[in-house]
Amino acid sequence: MRSRYSNLLIPAAMAVAAFVATFVLVAAWRGDGSPDETPRHAEAVPADGPPGMVWIPGSEFTMGTDSDLGWPDESPAHRVRVDGFWIDETEVTNDQFGEFVDATGYVTTAERAPTAEEILAQLPPGTPPPPDEVLVPGALVFTPTTSPVPLDDFTAWWKWTPGADWRHPEGPDSDLTGRGDHPVVHVSWDDAAAYAKWAGKRLPTEAEWEIAARGGLENQPYAWGDTKPGEGGWQANLWQGTFPHHNTKSDGFVRTAPVRSFEPNGYGLYDMAGNVWEWCGDWYDRNLYRRRAGGEVIDNPQGPEQSSDPTQPYQPQRVQRGGSFLCNDSYCSRYRPSARHGCSPDTGMSHVGFRCAKSPKTTNP
Repeated sequence: MRSRYSNLLIPAAMAVAAFVATFVLVAAWRGDGSPDETPRHAEAVPADGPPGMVWIPGSEFTMGTDSDLGWPDESPAHRVRVDGFWIDETEVTNDQFGEFVDATGYVTTAERAPTAEEILAQLPPGTPPPPDEVLVPGALVFTPTTSPVPLDDFTAWWKWTPGADWRHPEGPDSDLTGRGDHPVVHVSWDDAAAYAKWAGKRLPTEAEWEIAARGGLENQPYAWGDTKPGEGGWQANLWQGTFPHHNTKSDGFVRTAPVRSFEPNGYGLYDMAGNVWEWCGDWYDRNLYRRRAGGEVIDNPQGPEQSSDPTQPYQPQRVQRGGSFLCNDSYCSRYRPSARHGCSPDTGMSHVGFRCAKSPKTTNP
């Protein structure tokens, strides 16, 4: 995905189009839904775990997928081992993020006006600077269309909205009334990392996030097992109907849902699929798994040292996982444990949030 700033360089009518045109909102694992038979590390569960966090035991698992349902950046599947860690039971909520802001006075990326220097640093050399009048705080907001549209034109439903931020999810005329227990949105990677540090935690690695999402199942297409979404009831906050103009709301929600609205996975974690995309600590490398192919089991991978994506050569990107309330099989089925994509760390959107992790060692929160 491009930076939230990219569109500010394009005159008026072309701004949003240029900003969103390269979005990658698009994944999966085919398995039998059988429990993970991989032996776990013989490690004791630390006593007195942090409130609101769940212990994920150290284990070896298959990361990624070789399924023909997966996208290129998810393959090849490879073996990874992670040490035990704590992870938040739910996505960070508006109330929780509000406590952080109240305690620190933190101002999110979306609430700050970008500078021309920040914008030009992420664009090809020779790009003309943006006019001063467009350098205003704001974020991208999902806006459903009124009729069917080609699904290759993301500008039809993503709108750059001045005044949109975590307190105003749909723009300056919206607020958080009744949404204290919804996941916070419009948070950039920088915002999420700042919250995590304040809370004495960190963002999960991509490997930690995936093993946690799998919920103890080794071969499964979804975080809840092998049942297709909607069979026997909805297992996650996804899009029902025809994207992006008609949402039947059969799961009960149009946008974000309160955390814990759906059944947890095998580890007791909520919303590891759908609701909002979640930031991970790793830099995004589109071809990372190909470089890992044929190697030994990888211990506690921390991700690459820098971002790499040939389709976005000027944009550093961090990993996002889990899909969102916009995911639909006809468009974006990326609510599966192996699905991954990258996004500029300065970008917050109305379907992006996060949760935190924590290692048992006090020297590494």
